[in-house]
Amino acid sequence: MGRDGTGREPDTAEVLPQHKFDHKALETYLNRHLPGFGAQPETTLSITQYSVPLQCHPALEPADYGLKPLQLSGQSNPTFYLQKGFQAYVLRKKPPGSLLPKAHQIDREFKVQKTLFAIGFPVPNPLLYCSDASVIGTEFYVMEHVQGRIFRDFTLPGVSPAERSAIYVAMIETLARLHSLNIQSLQLEGYGTGIGYCKRQVSTWTKQYQAAAHQDIPAMKHLSEWLMKNLPDNDNEENLVHGDFKLDNIVFHPTEARVIAVLDWELSTIGHPLSDLAHLSLFYFWPRTLPMINRSSHIQKSIGIPSMEELISIYCRCRGINPILPNWNFFLALSYFKLAGISQGVYNRYLLGNNSSKDSFLFANTVQPLAETGLQLAKRTFNTALPLLVDSTKHLFVQTRKGQEVLTKVKQFMKQHILPAEKEVFEYYVQNENSVKRWKQPSVIDKLKEMAKAEGLWNLFLPAMSGLRQVDYALIAEETGKCYFAPNIFNCQAPDTGNMEVLHLYGSEEQKQQWLEPLLLGDITSAFCMTGKGKSPSSPHMIRHPEVTEPDVSSSDATNIECSIERDGDSYVINGKKWWSSGAGDPKCTVAVVLGRTKSTSVSRHKQHSMILVPMNAPGVELIRPLSVFGYMDYLHGGHFEIHFNQVRVPAANLILGEGRGFEISQGRLGPGRIHHCMRTVGVAERTLQIMCERAAQREAFKKKLYEHEVVAHWIAESRIAIEEIRLLTLKAAHSIDTLGSAGARKEIAMIKVVAPRAVCKIIDRAIQVCGGAGVSQDYPLSNMYALTRALRLADGPDEVHLSAIAKMELREQAKRLRAKM
Repeated sequence: MGRDGTGREPDTAEVLPQHKFDHKALETYLNRHLPGFGAQPETTLSITQYSVPLQCHPALEPADYGLKPLQLSGQSNPTFYLQKGFQAYVLRKKPPGSLLPKAHQIDREFKVQKTLFAIGFPVPNPLLYCSDASVIGTEFYVMEHVQGRIFRDFTLPGVSPAERSAIYVAMIETLARLHSLNIQSLQLEGYGTGIGYCKRQVSTWTKQYQAAAHQDIPAMKHLSEWLMKNLPDNDNEENLVHGDFKLDNIVFHPTEARVIAVLDWELSTIGHPLSDLAHLSLFYFWPRTLPMINRSSHIQKSIGIPSMEELISIYCRCRGINPILPNWNFFLALSYFKLAGISQGVYNRYLLGNNSSKDSFLFANTVQPLAETGLQLAKRTFNTALPLLVDSTKHLFVQTRKGQEVLTKVKQFMKQHILPAEKEVFEYYVQNENSVKRWKQPSVIDKLKEMAKAEGLWNLFLPAMSGLRQVDYALIAEETGKCYFAPNIFNCQAPDTGNMEVLHLYGSEEQKQQWLEPLLLGDITSAFCMTGKGKSPSSPHMIRHPEVTEPDVSSSDATNIECSIERDGDSYVINGKKWWSSGAGDPKCTVAVVLGRTKSTSVSRHKQHSMILVPMNAPGVELIRPLSVFGYMDYLHGGHFEIHFNQVRVPAANLILGEGRGFEISQGRLGPGRIHHCMRTVGVAERTLQIMCERAAQREAFKKKLYEHEVVAHWIAESRIAIEEIRLLTLKAAHSIDTLGSAGARKEIAMIKVVAPRAVCKIIDRAIQVCGGAGVSQDYPLSNMYALTRALRLADGPDEVHLSAIAKMELREQAKRLRAKM
């Protein structure tokens, strides 16, 4: 289904004599029934057949052992590569000749792929199914040809250790995603019977082996008996299982460690998911006497292959299940029993003279060692839980099951849809930099939003809507931080998140109906107008804190805001100048949340301000200019505008919560908002470190790879340490909000707000140094990352204000402890 790991053309050859069919009849049929197939009528259809060299597992290919339940002879479904001009397809058909009733059900393959493709699971797009055997002699279906890498050797020679590890992780995450699918929602009822799956497997393969056995092999008899006596107690799982999930049935992206298609669904059914996981893990225990590998030497040479425990841990974390797998030895033993039965079947067909492979006789000597290995595994005790993984720090603050499920879906959505769209989004803004379209989001963003909404990945930031805790959302936000437009896709972008939190917590029922509901739906966007506008661009107050600048006053004191909100009958009148009004440039921006001063006799400086909703089309609202951040306009998020409010009149009902409650609302808004920024910066840091490591591994200086220079190696190490530190503090702050509320978590929020942007700025700076001139160019996202992260040291309060607050809280706590001792 594409290039293999060495870059060769697909493994195809001339169609075998026993599989030949009428090419002209097929071409005529496809011209009539397959849309687009006849787009190049002057070109001829060429057909070759996929052929894979005969090997032992993990390349006991379906072409060699394609047994179905109750099927003891025959072969797997022949597969063909169709080329017509620039168009490429793959055709799968039944083998010729007489077949058992339940064997080679091509329509099942087509059905499951069609179902999975519709929900975005990586499979080739099934285009057409033909039940008319008169066309080419059997039923068949045609699917899209997927161009990518297929690795035949599980050691992945020629691949770097980092990519080798990433490929295995991508593979196991894809398997976990498959097993996380809901059978009912897939509408695959009747595709198979999950209850009693393990018992049926043991019984079926025992019968198949006995019918094909050519000699007495005691290990097979003993293994069959052990399996039947040790069936899992929970033999009632009903998941979609692939049946032959392994490395060489997967197509990876041509340059990325990303799964783009899972192939060969012939053995798929409803059953126990651990059967797939065990099948994938067989190479860890492969008998040394068989010709596939010498396990110890090959794994040592193939640095980067995760251990079985690591793969299981990743799989279980993605599925949200306990990594201590009961009956793991049963599933490994069952997999070896099935493989031994398959080998016996291949050799039996050789003896009967109906196996096409000239090397089939070799399988006679594989049955006994496979069965003996299965018996050894049956008697072993496994502890599949891994006490410490690279990312195990995340488990110090445990996610809920729902949080784990959503995180898995978000990760998959990011890999499959968002990250591949980065180039398209970037090019849109480059092409429209001087056009009015620059404030309008590209169509791909709208498409991705609809897809995310359909998958339930929407408004994840708001616990009342998502059911997630802050610890849950922290790891989700980290994932979205790896791409600058990802939060928008999930309707989790600032300033809308903060504004929605304000309306949810403090808005009246009328305000919620008018503004909150369309914001939650993504039908409109909003702006946040807190900061005041100074006198001139040269004013020293403008560079201290762009969140709260006012003419001739200290810029870091939010109580100095002077934009006025005055009551006039049934209305309020707003006058003032705001800048850094986030989101105002978006064409969908319909309402602004404005903080201003209301007349009050209150002595407290913190009760003299109010927050009000101002429609952007209200008379007197004037957008003056967008403000850049280190030269970046941030078109995607609606920019940061200077806005003037000149005698803007809005209904009194637009006031939020009441007069003098502005700072109370602000603190409620900024608590989660500040930590959401920090959550995303962890993702920024991870993406940055990835770029740094890739560049360090690619480039040489002074006859050494960059990572071989001690200073670069130290930068990489220090960056990893810093990421782990800020992740832990972010999770602690999130946990504090979950358990104590925003007010009780003020200290943790303030600490991470200082630490995270500082640390990530350093990491980005190191990555820029490693990338050199490219690091500050548009070829890398680093300069944009740095600009936005550096601005976070000012947004939502400058470092100095947070440090002062932390010091006050620390001194107060220390004094309290001292008094308690006295």
